Amino acid sequence: MLTGCIPQRAERDAAAIAVPTPPPDLGADATTVRLAEPEPVWTAQQVVANARTVPASNYVVRAGDTLRGVGNRTGAGSEIIAKANGLSPPYALRVGQTLRIPGGRYHLVAEGETGIAIAAAYAVPWRRIVEANGLEEPYVLRRGQRLLLPDAPTGDARSLEQRAAAFRIDIDDVLTGGQPAARDNAPVVAASTKPRPLPSNAPIAQPSGFAGSFAWPLHGTILSRFGPGQSGSKNNGIDISAPVGTPIRASADGVVAYAGDKVAVFGGLVLINHGSGWVSAYGHASRVDVVRGQKVSKGQVIGLTGDTGYASKPKLHFELRKDRAPVDPLGKLPPA
Repeated sequence: MLTGCIPQRAERDAAAIAVPTPPPDLGADATTVRLAEPEPVWTAQQVVANARTVPASNYVVRAGDTLRGVGNRTGAGSEIIAKANGLSPPYALRVGQTLRIPGGRYHLVAEGETGIAIAAAYAVPWRRIVEANGLEEPYVLRRGQRLLLPDAPTGDARSLEQRAAAFRIDIDDVLTGGQPAARDNAPVVAASTKPRPLPSNAPIAQPSGFAGSFAWPLHGTILSRFGPGQSGSKNNGIDISAPVGTPIRASADGVVAYAGDKVAVFGGLVLINHGSGWVSAYGHASRVDVVRGQKVSKGQVIGLTGDTGYASKPKLHFELRKDRAPVDPLGKLPPA
């Protein structure tokens, strides 16, 4: 978790900021999503915003010191210290070596906390915490890890409470900040084919490498294609017209990374991790039949279409992402 390189960051930031205005009230049924697992994992563990402010300093390495031990002594994150001093695995230190300790506010991660919950507690976009700490795949935090918190944008005079109330998440936040923090060497829970909710503090097992192909999640008229639209907004996937209640099928084998309705723009949403950096997304569902950590097979019904979220008509929003970057699904799906 020591790289700051994030593919197409500018595109994702723009997409996250340019959240479309909600459509007019479409009636009570339009926003109702039937879920197999009602609450997302990031709501289970409350995060207390008690970050410690650490002054910038230098630290001289003593006999027996380890990188994590230096972090514990100074209050700074060991990953941040490594990055600031150009250290790489296995992070060997030598007695008398002077380490630069970056100053800032650091949050001490507790078991079960997720990146999304931490970001919400401090009203800081999770993607900015990812960037500040150089987090990378598989984005699983560890208990005792110290995360550097970026300051609020210059000119943002809103209070913490006001910023927290306006806090929103997107698909990228779920992919990078939706796993609960685990103890070192804690076993991950193997995926099950049955829709049994996992313990809220259990990270899910990552699927093995993906070597298959993708199938259409359903067939219908394509309402909008990948890329910039007539309004100027960018579509990270495709939108397919389908009557409410049409079965949505998994595009390929994988493990459910998220199943819920907390990404407002998409309403009922399922994210499936297929391995090798591939993820598929299915939005605007009226019913979600799978849960986080469930193993699904290509063609398996994972829910039903609807007009939830910011959908003005019944449809399925379908995305494919590789290493978090959106990919045009039409280039990966067989001819319709």
